[in-house]
Amino acid sequence: MATTPLPELSLGEWATLALLREHPTHGWAVVKLLAPNGEVGSVWSLSRPLVYRAVERLEAMKLVAPIGVQQLGARSRVLLTATGSGQRTVDRWLSTPVDHVRDVRTELLLKLVLRQRRGLDLEPLVRAQQRRLGSVLRRLEQPEHDDVVSLWRAESAGSVRRFLAAVEERARATQPGS
Repeated sequence: MATTPLPELSLGEWATLALLREHPTHGWAVVKLLAPNGEVGSVWSLSRPLVYRAVERLEAMKLVAPIGVQQLGARSRVLLTATGSGQRTVDRWLSTPVDHVRDVRTELLLKLVLRQRRGLDLEPLVRAQQRRLGSVLRRLEQPEHDDVVSLWRAESAGSVRRFLAAVEERARATQPGS
C-alpha cells in the first residue's frame, strides 16, 4: 500500500505544527519557543511574523484549528491545536529520516529535539537515518580528490556518522531496563 506523501511545508511550518501537536497553545507561546534564545529556536528559529504566517497556512491546510480563547490579563489569545490529520502528519514527519547529509544539522536535529520534547524514543529515527545515509557517508568519508571541498565533505560525513552513533548510544542508555 502506497503511503501518501507528506505535504510540502517549510521547516518553520513543521516546527510550528509539531509544537501545536504537543498540547493546545497560542501563537505567542510558539513564537517564544522558536525565538533564537527559545528552547527550539536554538536549533531552528523563526520570527514572530513567520510563526503567525505558518499558523495561517497550517489552518488553511486543516492541520491546525482554533479551539478556544485563553484570557491572559487584559489580553486574549486564540488557543490552537493540531487536528487529527495534523497529528498524524507531523508524527510521520518526525519519524522520517532526511535524504541528504546537508539536512542533518537543520531538519534532523530539529526532529530529534522535537521528539525529545515529546518524550519519544530517538533510536528508531536515528537507526532509520543511519540506514538512509550509511552508504553515502562511507563514500564521502573516502574522497576521490585531494581538494578542500572533498576534505570538507569527508569531515562532515565523519561528523554526522559519529553524531548519529552517539545519539543512538545515549538513547539506548536512557531506555527503561538499560
